[in-house]
Amino acid sequence: MTLDDALVAFTRHLESERRASAHTVAAYRRDVAALGDFARQRAPRAADDVRALDVYLLRGWLGALARDGLAASSVARKVSAVRTWMRWLRKQGVLSTCPADQLASPKVTRGLPTLLSVDAAKEVVETATAGTPLGARDRALLELLYGSGVRVSEACGLDMTDLDLPGGAARVLGKGRKERMVPLGRKCVDAIEGWLEARPRVVHPKTGAQDPRALLLGVKGRRLSPRSAYDIVRSHGALGAGRADLHPHALRHTCATHMLDGGADLRAIQEMLGHARLSTTQRYTHVSMEQLMRVYDAAHPLARAKRSRGT
Repeated sequence: MTLDDALVAFTRHLESERRASAHTVAAYRRDVAALGDFARQRAPRAADDVRALDVYLLRGWLGALARDGLAASSVARKVSAVRTWMRWLRKQGVLSTCPADQLASPKVTRGLPTLLSVDAAKEVVETATAGTPLGARDRALLELLYGSGVRVSEACGLDMTDLDLPGGAARVLGKGRKERMVPLGRKCVDAIEGWLEARPRVVHPKTGAQDPRALLLGVKGRRLSPRSAYDIVRSHGALGAGRADLHPHALRHTCATHMLDGGADLRAIQEMLGHARLSTTQRYTHVSMEQLMRVYDAAHPLARAKRSRGT
């Protein structure tokens, strides 16, 4: 199998069998194609036979990435993409082994996610008022992100028919096109109801057109894009918490951490957030411990004595 054919077949597998998002498919295709470009220069025979890709070529590719000054997280992502591709080729019988399994991914230190305090999160959400149609929309968006912990793509992808306002729930389509139900708190339901009253006034300024399905709309009556949602969160983050760097995922992190601090079960949070692995959700236990240690260091007399001794 040629390198190009192997990449096309893998892309088709991601789209049709794994039902990966367009963003995920594009990222895998880009990373594997970059390896292909490198291989054509170093081992032209690989273009005609993917079996020519061996561990020595892969290590040369890693060395080139290091010389380019790529961050460890970027290199780790590329290695993961190539490993997934090669394991799939082995499963299909194209490769007898997976050379990428012999690569060591660079160690990536994951920083703690951006978080807001309960008071700061409340201030951010309440900067959006229902005095205007777009203000009502912003309030509904912020309540969804912080109140239900949905991803920005999930919030923007909501249709009117996905809502069960009397039952306080919504159906969202998450990663891998997996559906799940998320709870809507009373304030979130109120915010959505306020937006639904104002929604008919948000139309295209020239044609009067409006997306009949989308819950959240942009200024031209089309479905609100994740990019626009980022701008909305950043604007209200600056107004409510003095955080111009606030992003939608920070509100998702904040929601999960506040629930954990409030005594919620880790499995329940995993189901609500749509995490495939519990280890992803367990990250929030580290966040809470970090907060606890900061409070301890600032308040406990033994911690203060330790600092005064310089130990």
